[in-house]
Amino acid sequence: MDRNRRGRNPRTLWALVLFGIAYSTSVYYLHTLTGAEVVDGILGVVFGLYICSHPAANLVDMLFFARRSGRQFPSSRSAVLWVALNMLVLLIGWMVIFTGTTRFVGGADSFFNVSITS
Repeated sequence: MDRNRRGRNPRTLWALVLFGIAYSTSVYYLHTLTGAEVVDGILGVVFGLYICSHPAANLVDMLFFARRSGRQFPSSRSAVLWVALNMLVLLIGWMVIFTGTTRFVGGADSFFNVSITS
């Protein structure tokens, strides 16, 4: 079984960034995608977990499997850029999970319109 079959694919990571931003902005401006807050929240959480799975898999590959397979980065700059891109994708995934969770739990209106009563 080839553990490194995916390799380093920045196009996939950039596509996930674009889809994550598209989901978050569409939910913010349209207030719903499917018409049901709960379904929007479930989709957001699942999609956010999927987005976060790619950088997590890349980190595991980089820490454990790259040394054994002999795949190294050509320069330290490319390694830093690769880690930075993975951190960006992870941040976008967390934002999508957060957006989906707020939709799932109580909707965006109850989260952003907090009133303090004495």
